[in-house]
Amino acid sequence: MLGRFKVLFDSPFLRRVSWHIKRVGEKVDRRFFVSLFVGLVVILGLAAVLVWLVETDHTLDLLGQSFYWAGATVLGLGAGGFATGPVGWVVGWLLGLFGVAIVATITGALVGFVIDFLLKEGQGMGASGYTDHIVVCGWNATARDLIEELNRDDYEARVVLLHDAERSPAPDWVYFVRGSISHDPDLRRAGIDSASAAIVCPVDGTDQADMASILAVLAIESINPDVRTVVEVNNPDHVPHFQRANVNEIMVTSRLAAHLLARSALYPGLSQLVSDIVTGGEGSELYRVALPEDSAGMSIDELAGKMRTEHRATLLAVVRGGTTHTNPDLEFRVQPGDDLVIVAESLGDLEPVSEPSPVADGRLPEIGGAIYGTAAT
Repeated sequence: MLGRFKVLFDSPFLRRVSWHIKRVGEKVDRRFFVSLFVGLVVILGLAAVLVWLVETDHTLDLLGQSFYWAGATVLGLGAGGFATGPVGWVVGWLLGLFGVAIVATITGALVGFVIDFLLKEGQGMGASGYTDHIVVCGWNATARDLIEELNRDDYEARVVLLHDAERSPAPDWVYFVRGSISHDPDLRRAGIDSASAAIVCPVDGTDQADMASILAVLAIESINPDVRTVVEVNNPDHVPHFQRANVNEIMVTSRLAAHLLARSALYPGLSQLVSDIVTGGEGSELYRVALPEDSAGMSIDELAGKMRTEHRATLLAVVRGGTTHTNPDLEFRVQPGDDLVIVAESLGDLEPVSEPSPVADGRLPEIGGAIYGTAAT
């Protein structure tokens, strides 16, 4: 039962409503509502005491009923049988008029809040309310394609787009936050402090876009150092700057494309194969998973056979201590704590790896322009 209540009150919608209430509360003149409440209590008290003195036998029980009658009259619930004299009628009419004003004020405040909530949400000025989600910072063709890829992935991750535009360019299932990718309040509205990963995409192919991405990474790391940051870089010369900003994954798309084009020119068909693997072609999703406990100590051939027969997965590489072992020697044996890079139709009962293995020397090594692991054979 407690777990159900926790899930209910931890929902993104309630988080968004709470954020808007806090935002509106900071702008509202609280003295007005305090004065309204105090005035209501005073008027109810005077009306109840007056009717009690004039039209009852002055008992404590009747005093309580008098207060109930005054409150019910203000709220429009009706309790006309209690006060039957002229004084009671006049006081009841005045309380009814006062109650209409009170109800109108409260109703107007609630309607105003709902309208403000809907307008802000529609304009990207709200807060996501998500946890363990992915924040995409910036919009370009890469961001568009990766969001489509995330929508097909087995992880079913919630995605928030942070981009400075009047309308969201992303699909409706992506929560849109309008703002700057390097502005702390906007990043917090996107939920970067509780996100699992942040993907930074340059808005264009210029060096200035890379500089904006660096500023975004610095802002993200200052808010949540534990978030996993993945950045698309235009200029390979800027990679050291991103490394100093503690980026987890760096993708220089131009260099990756150049390597793939060169290899495809030498070996026809490679580009189609690689594209099929990384874009989730039929039967060929790319995953990084934890080594199953019963596989520790196996040779690379034994492990490859086990993955193929039990999980219908093709083993591509083993990641150990931040080093990626691709096509290792026959004597190579997997150890507890190793991660596997596989191609499969789905995860099945394999456990995905959410955190990368640490690199021994603390650096982010380079593979073909992409910084994401050390290649070893």
